[in-house]
Amino acid sequence: MSYNNKTNLPTKEFVSKFEMFAPMLDSALLEMREFSKKKQDGILNPLKVRVLNRLLVDIKDLLSSDHSITYLDLLDDELLPQNSDAVLILGQFKAAMEQFKAKYYGYDNGIYRWRTVERP
Repeated sequence: MSYNNKTNLPTKEFVSKFEMFAPMLDSALLEMREFSKKKQDGILNPLKVRVLNRLLVDIKDLLSSDHSITYLDLLDDELLPQNSDAVLILGQFKAAMEQFKAKYYGYDNGIYRWRTVERP
């Protein structure tokens, strides 16, 4: 993650990546919830695990300096997870991202905006 050591704020580059990953995670979580409604104990295929983990790895890298990182696990690509397991893991990632955004995004002088290194 790109932080300024003095202010501990994210950079504009970080925010750009964050805003790219957030809707992708939302979409993945929505799809997995639908699969889970149909069959909770259904097993993910290797392609789904690989696609989801690619996104989760990038999000983990992005949030690497945040305390929530300790609780973010990837999907097991050897013991393929059930749909409900994937929903749980994706939900934890979503919560971590929402928590991070709540720290650095808010109402300021009549507008909602990110507080960044460039615009504290």
